[in-house]
Amino acid sequence: MLKTTVTGSLPKPAWLAQPEVLWAPWAADDPGQLEEAKHDAVRLAIRDQEEAGIDIVSDGEQSRQHFVHGILEKIEGIDFENKQRIGIRDDRYEADCPTVVSEVKRSGPIHANEVAFARAHTDHDLKFTMPGPMTIVDTLADAHYDDRPALAMAFADILNQEAREIEAAGANVIQFDEPAFNVYLDAVPTWGVEALNRAVEGVACTTAVHICYGYGIKANLDWKATLGAVWDQYEKTLPALAASNIDQVSLEFAGSRVPIEVIALLDGKKDVLVGAIDVTTLEAETPGQVAAVIRSALEHTAPERIFPCTNCGMVPLPRSVSQGKLKALAAGAALVRAEL
Repeated sequence: MLKTTVTGSLPKPAWLAQPEVLWAPWAADDPGQLEEAKHDAVRLAIRDQEEAGIDIVSDGEQSRQHFVHGILEKIEGIDFENKQRIGIRDDRYEADCPTVVSEVKRSGPIHANEVAFARAHTDHDLKFTMPGPMTIVDTLADAHYDDRPALAMAFADILNQEAREIEAAGANVIQFDEPAFNVYLDAVPTWGVEALNRAVEGVACTTAVHICYGYGIKANLDWKATLGAVWDQYEKTLPALAASNIDQVSLEFAGSRVPIEVIALLDGKKDVLVGAIDVTTLEAETPGQVAAVIRSALEHTAPERIFPCTNCGMVPLPRSVSQGKLKALAAGAALVRAEL
């Protein structure tokens, strides 16, 4: 009960990529050296989580330069040489994005070897993360489909193929990251959830969707500052997710202005990954602060439904800060567990 987990990325060591930077280039150019560095980083990320007391661990996304592009690099129909600078997340910020130039296709396994490697290096339950269909669509320039729902469904089929193989490789939890769900609110109950359901069709392991307010970068912090005294985006999307085929919903609560009572909108039908770690600060929470968030969540759903976790990925943070936050997460959950 109250098993802890992380939402995805962890900081990369300097010998793998430039620390505290999104989209950081790899430190090694030689393919063999890069592969070895990735493997070493995955082993270290898993060990850090285990030593901190995290129950459900991940590979920390150490083998991916970016949480979306890590899978897109292996999909046909996407031109990475022809990047376009476009506004993403409803023009919250601009990014150089690859271009869809023809029908998107998956020619073979993409992440299965990464999952198998991580599985071989931990006895804990293992989570693996992938971008969700809507977020993929929003992080691409499209010169072929010219139809966001159609492109999302095409990616949902690809993600479904990948998810089935990832499950077979040993993943206990497959999580789809959908920060776009907090932006295109009217599309979530329609093609957003439809694409997500298609992505998990026939997948037997636990499935999750992560919806947050983003990394602690300036563009996201500036956007948050415009959202007012109460962040009500979840109120518009959680009823649709309560009716979805997803098992778990990951939400941001620590240091945010999200009213924790939105958990009740899931109607007790889903597990809630309760974000109890603020990824925008450079100070580790205390166990008591983490416990307070968890206790508040307990007022709105059953304890067996709660999985304390981080608000978002932590790749932009110093490694020492990330490790401190992981320890606080585990210790805070232990405090509340002892009270039940």
